Amino acid sequence: MTHDPAEAADEDPIVCRTSVHVAVADDPPVPLPAELRYSATDPYAVCLSLGAPAAPSVDWVFARALLAQGLRRPSGSGDVVVFPGLRPRSDAIRILLRTGAGAAVLEVDGAVVTGFLRRADALVPPGTEHRHLDLDRVVEQLTAGSE
Repeated sequence: MTHDPAEAADEDPIVCRTSVHVAVADDPPVPLPAELRYSATDPYAVCLSLGAPAAPSVDWVFARALLAQGLRRPSGSGDVVVFPGLRPRSDAIRILLRTGAGAAVLEVDGAVVTGFLRRADALVPPGTEHRHLDLDRVVEQLTAGSE
């Protein structure tokens, strides 16, 4: 994936279509279409959509920083854990997704994730996320229906 970072500042949301390999329990991994999405309107989060556009998607929203840290070392706890790939696929990253019903491990091409994060960082540099929040809108959403 080749992309000029200068163009990324004008691109919102950032959408990266890719595929992941999903392993559940002892079954062999199967490929699944996926999208990574990022927008300045939700500057701390990324969305990983599984299944789209071939089927209704299942969306996972988690911290952009978690995805970035997971490129170098195991990161996260709870429902989403990201960690560097294991040999022989050390170029991939792995994302562990957990629900009450079970868990799945996804393998994603590390170069795809790195390129996606580079574009997201060009749009909203890490550490500047707070400048992109509409606090009035956040308060309105939090208090909606409380009257």
